[in-house]
Amino acid sequence: MASSRRRTLLKVIVLGDSGVGKTSLMNQYVNKKFSQQYKATIGADFVTKEVLIEDRLVTLQIWDTAGQERFQSLGVAFYRGADCCMLVYDVNAKRSFNALNTWHDEFLTQASPSDPKHFPFILLGNKIDIDAGNRRAIPEKKAKEWCVSKGNIPYFETSAKDDYNVDSAFLCVAKLALEHEHDQDIYFKTVAQPAPDTEHTSGCAC
Repeated sequence: MASSRRRTLLKVIVLGDSGVGKTSLMNQYVNKKFSQQYKATIGADFVTKEVLIEDRLVTLQIWDTAGQERFQSLGVAFYRGADCCMLVYDVNAKRSFNALNTWHDEFLTQASPSDPKHFPFILLGNKIDIDAGNRRAIPEKKAKEWCVSKGNIPYFETSAKDDYNVDSAFLCVAKLALEHEHDQDIYFKTVAQPAPDTEHTSGCAC
């Protein structure tokens, strides 16, 4: 019965340059809608969606933070308590890819996770539908190399417009965040006494 299931609230932060499609990805995932009109996010906003993972009801609270630099200072309160961070760039815009290091480091600075080295990130290369890929500026290989350099984080190529890989990416986020939450439980239960060194494996079986 649904009432006997454990409910879990997971906070997901979506980061990336302005105009890469963060809001469109969220709207496609939660509402199955896509709008051609671009409207900049002011400050931060969030949507929620419930998913069932291995008989566990998970509520994803997905935060859409503004990509414009002048709003970055608003981020501290929104980043705190995050369970996973989704980084988004536009495969047709080199500048948005080059900014990923800044967003990655900014998140770790603002969120101050207890174990930054193993905090779950995921990377999305969005807008692969544009001009049938002919305007693409960042090869998939380059994006995957960046992911490897950050601890082998999962990578998805997406199209919010065509609803391509959007559900898969967010499902991976939910699984990563759940894994992280479990790791955190173990961490806090054993923090009073030193735990034996165990090999940490990360990644998403999606």
